[in-house]
Amino acid sequence: MTALPLTPALPRTHRERLRWTLTDGWTIARSNLVHWTRNPAAVLNALLYPIVMVLLFGYVFGSAMNVAGGGDYREFLMPGMYAQSMTMGVMTTMIIIATSSARGVTDRFRSMPISQAAVVLGRSFADMVNSVLELAVLLACGLVVGWGWHRGAGAALAAVGLLLLLRFALIWVGIYVGLALTPESASAAWMPLLPITMLANTFVSPALMPGWMRVIAEWNPLSATVAACRELFGNPGWGGDSWAAQHALWLAIGWPVLITLVFLPLSARRYRRLNR
Repeated sequence: MTALPLTPALPRTHRERLRWTLTDGWTIARSNLVHWTRNPAAVLNALLYPIVMVLLFGYVFGSAMNVAGGGDYREFLMPGMYAQSMTMGVMTTMIIIATSSARGVTDRFRSMPISQAAVVLGRSFADMVNSVLELAVLLACGLVVGWGWHRGAGAALAAVGLLLLLRFALIWVGIYVGLALTPESASAAWMPLLPITMLANTFVSPALMPGWMRVIAEWNPLSATVAACRELFGNPGWGGDSWAAQHALWLAIGWPVLITLVFLPLSARRYRRLNR
């Protein structure tokens, strides 16, 4: 009697390898999502934080804010809050990756007969599902506080797509950095990350900033996504005289694509070289 192989045969063709990677990636993503739903405190915290920020900036600070060219400040604010939430999600990715690595979960995955690329791909799948849910909650919150879109459903969906594109790109930054950090270091990453989200057109127009700060804010990848979303949603405050402001839509696509092209292969390479 012929003994059965202990492990499945490795795929040989490129198509088989792609199918193998995607299947294993989705399996790991489902595992991550199940773990996420079994931690309701973390889920609640992730969903409540952006809502609190909307109420804080929209009603507490917003009463003292004026939008250049006129318009309601909460309509100006909400696209910035959406993009900031997608950006701050990189912290969640870093913490989960660093914790999994420190607890040996990553090592166990590396010892299994699965596609090595599927581990980081599964993490990206799970984070995107979480981000879609978080963005849906924020959009509903925006509608409650008086925000809305004014250029049709197609333009609004395009804006949502740009927000998720930014989140997808930053997932790879989070994976790459998370593989190099301890859980404690990853938890402290919000300190340098928060100024990056503030030094943009998230809450105020860069035109109101000092000269050197204005240049940084205008070329911040976050600013491109925010400005493009304001334009697509038909919200106030998306104009500007700089080249970056005039081409915000193209930059909102170009920046995330560039970040993905740089950090996706770097993340896969760092994962393969763990403990070498």
